Parts: sequence; structure tokens; C-alpha cells
Amino acid sequence: MANLSDRTAHLSPRQKRDLLAELLRQKADREAVPDIPPEYYRFDLYPEYRKLKRQQQEIAALGIETPFFTPQDGITGSTTLVNGRELINYATYNYLGMSGDPAVSKATKAAIDRYGTSASASRLLSGEKPIHRELEREIADFIGAEDSIVFVGGHATNVTTVGHLFGQNDLILHDALSHNSLLQGCLLSGATTVAFPHNDWQTLHQLLKDRRHRYRRVLILIEGIYSTDGDIPDLPRFVELKRRYKTFLMVDEAHSIGVLGKQGRGIGEHFGCDPADVDLWMGTLSKSFASCGGYIAGSAALVEYLKYTAPGFVYSVGISPPNAASVLASIRVLKAEPERVARLRDRARLFLDLAKERHFNTGTSKDSPIVPIIVGDSLASVQLSQNLFRRGINVPFMFYPSVPQNAARLRFFITCNHTEAQIRQTVDILAEEIAQLSDF
Repeated sequence: MANLSDRTAHLSPRQKRDLLAELLRQKADREAVPDIPPEYYRFDLYPEYRKLKRQQQEIAALGIETPFFTPQDGITGSTTLVNGRELINYATYNYLGMSGDPAVSKATKAAIDRYGTSASASRLLSGEKPIHRELEREIADFIGAEDSIVFVGGHATNVTTVGHLFGQNDLILHDALSHNSLLQGCLLSGATTVAFPHNDWQTLHQLLKDRRHRYRRVLILIEGIYSTDGDIPDLPRFVELKRRYKTFLMVDEAHSIGVLGKQGRGIGEHFGCDPADVDLWMGTLSKSFASCGGYIAGSAALVEYLKYTAPGFVYSVGISPPNAASVLASIRVLKAEPERVARLRDRARLFLDLAKERHFNTGTSKDSPIVPIIVGDSLASVQLSQNLFRRGINVPFMFYPSVPQNAARLRFFITCNHTEAQIRQTVDILAEEIAQLSDF
């Protein structure tokens, strides 16, 4: 076999130099590529994914059916259909029964006929519809704010708003039980972020006293109703601190708008606060208002700035016209029928009172339609949920990291359409099943 010199003898000196350079480059490329472990470039080998699969296998090994992604047919309200079987349902945010309400459905269908099923563009450029501004004016009026802006997703509303309005040299002080969307917004912002103990305005006061002077802007983040515990903050205390230390105050009303207050106008109405006392009123449209999306309500300056600059609004399609119409109709039905809020409050109080009579651990739930039944052990919570499902009751469970270690629970969402008979039957069956849990 001829050696390299023989095979390149016919090449000119320049061609030989070019060939040598190419061979050296290829050799350098081979040596530059390290041996990359496959879990660094294959999703099926991600350590986090493999951990998920192990958890699924542990649940399956206990003979527990997978509790996730169970298809539910029809309209989910106080009851739901699973494989043709009707269950009493406590796994829905349809607090006021607006999803499935004839007036709401009629308005939604009419919007499809007029506008189609999508805004089909960013509202800033060419996706604006008359119904968008009509909805934002309605939301602002309902809350008592100067204006509002609607986003296509509730989670995205918090992420883009917090992440966009605050940054380096700013401080965000948030409740320790803040929703993931708020925490993601904090991360995106790059601001210094400090958690204060749940509902502990006294510790927040000390934090502000110690740190306010070091920062440019300061944001206090709280929620109207906390979705894991069903409790509410002392809003006037937080307003007082916001005024004293000249900060911004944002209240996430995902679970409190439509629920708290005599007319369902939220935690501000519940405490009799001036809506202007809160800088950013945030809420979702997927719960009391039978739709999908989120909003920020506040001053005209805030809303205008967000509409022209917030990435989650500017670079996103506008909320679909039928989704906008369902919110509009839901708010108008609520204004005409505020008794839905009173009925919801009565049903939630009945459930909580009956649960306490049985000495269930309901945590700090109060004055809200969210009632946790804390069982402690994670697998016990899954088993209890499955046992209730077999007996005709659909209720979700929660365990770490969604809640603290050893604080696993079932989480009951009460609606205005639950009957007293359904609630009493549920608590009776719950008591029987808890008694049979050996590790409870």
C-alpha cells in the first residue's frame, strides 16, 4: 500500500498545505469534542424524568390506579362524568357555575359567529377586537380600577408582569406560599427576592424596616385566597405597610375574585378597602369567570405601559373572542345574580363546619370555598382520593413539593351548585374512609 507521500506526490505544494491543514483541523475537532454523557442530550435519560418514572412505578406497585389526566366528559361542575359514571365533584374551579350557564354559553357562541375562534394576531399590531376593550372596561369597573389588561394565560400573566416591571436594584417580598407563577416572575425579574412567613405581616414589617432603604422599587406580593390552604391575608395590614414604606402592592386574586365580598368583587370588597390601595390587582378568568386567561387591573398608566411593553402581551396572540365573551357574560350574570356568591359562601361554611365536627385537620381554611383535609402521608392522600373516587366522590390530592413534607392532603373545591345533601354525604363517606386508613 502506498504511503501518504506517494499518494500526494501529484499535488502542488499549496494543495499539500491545504490538505495538511484540513487533516489537522479534523484531528482538532475530534479531540475538542468531549465524551458527553447521554443524559445530557436525551430527554428520556434526564435524571428528573427518571425520578418521575420511579415515582409512578411506586404508586403502581401499591395497586393504585394512575390518578392523573383522568378524562371527564360533559360540563364539570358540582358533578362530573368519568367513563359514563356520575361523581360528586370537588376538583373544579367553577365556583359560581358560570361554565355551562346558558347565558354564558349563548354569548360565547354569538362571539364565534361574529369574530371567529381566534384573535389571530397580537392585539398591538392587528389582533384587537371591540370585545377586548369592552371586556377590559368591564373588569376595571367590576374591581373599581382605572383600567385593566387581559392576557391569554393566568400563569403567564404573573410571570410576564412581575418579570417585566421589576429588575436589578429592586426588592420583591412575597408570601412563602406564593403560587409558582409569582415565583417564576420573581426569577425572571432578576430582583432580590425574599419570602416572608405565610400571612405574617409582622415579619414583613421588620423586613421593610431593615431593607427598604437599600432598593429602588419594592414589591409586596400576596394572594386573595391561598389555593393550598384556603385562607386569606389581612389585607388592611399589608396596605398599611405599602403606604408607610412607599412600595407597590400586588394581590393575586385567582381564587378570590368572584368569591369574596358580598357581590364577589374580591378581597378588597371583603375588607372594604379602596381599590386604589392596591397597585396591581391580578386575577384569572378560568375560575369564577368560565374562561381562560388572566388580567391585571390598576392605574391607567400601569395598563398603558404593560400594553405597549410587556412581552407576554406584545408578543402573544390576544385572548380569543369567545373566551372574552364568556368572561363578559359571567361578570354580567354575577352582577344580576349576586346570590350565587351568598350560596357559595353558605355551602363552603357548611362543609368546613361539618369537617371540623368530625375533627378533620382543615388547616387554616376560613371564609373560602377551598377546604383542605390534611392527612400527612403522601401515599395515604393518594389512597384516600382513590377510595373516595370508587365511592362516587372526585377530589384531588396534593403532596410534596406542592405542599410541605408530611402535610399531604385532599383539597376540596366547593361550588355554589353543590347541594347540602351532597356535602353531608361527602363528609360522612370521608369519615368512613379516613377511619379505615391504617396510617392516618
